[in-house]
Amino acid sequence: MVSPWNIANVLTVLRLVLVPFFVVCLFVPGTGWRVAALAVFAVASITDHLDGELARRYGLITDFGKIADPIADKALTGAALVCLSILDELPWWVTIVILGRELGITVLRLVLLRHAVIPASYGGKVKTVLQIAAIVLYLLPFVPGPVRWVVMGGAVVVTVATGADYLFRAVKLRKVAKQARGE
Repeated sequence: MVSPWNIANVLTVLRLVLVPFFVVCLFVPGTGWRVAALAVFAVASITDHLDGELARRYGLITDFGKIADPIADKALTGAALVCLSILDELPWWVTIVILGRELGITVLRLVLLRHAVIPASYGGKVKTVLQIAAIVLYLLPFVPGPVRWVVMGGAVVVTVATGADYLFRAVKLRKVAKQARGE
C-alpha cells in the first residue's frame, strides 16, 4: 500500500495551489505580471509531467493521485482558457469546446471507473502538449495572432478527435464488460 503522502501527490496538490496565483498574475495589468503568469503556468505544467513520471517510476500510484491529477490538470488548463476568454484574447467558443470535451471525458472516466480504466492514449498526450503550447503562446507578450491561432486550432482539432476516440473506446469497453457479465 502506497501512502498518499508522496512526492507525486505533493506535486499534484502544488499544481492545484498554483492555479489561483496564476489567475491573479494574469489579471494584473502589465507585461511583468503577464510574464509572472506565464512562469507560474510553466511551473504548474512541469509538475504535471513530473508527478506522473515519479508516480510511474517509483510505484507511487495512489487512488488520490488517480483522482486529483486529472482535476489539477483541468483546473490549470480551464483557468487559463477561461481567463484568456474573459480578457477577450481567446474566443469563448474555443474555451467551451475544449472544456466541454474535458468535462465530458472526466465524467465518462468516473462512470467507467467501476468497470476499468481506459489508459491515456498517445493522442491524449499530444492534446495536452498542444493545449499547453497554445496557452503559452497566448500568455507570451508580442506573439503574432496567426501563430497563436495555428497552434490553438491544432489543439482544438486534436482535443475533439481524442475525445471522440475516447468515447469510442468507452463504448467498446462497456460492451465487453456487459458480455463478461453475461448480459
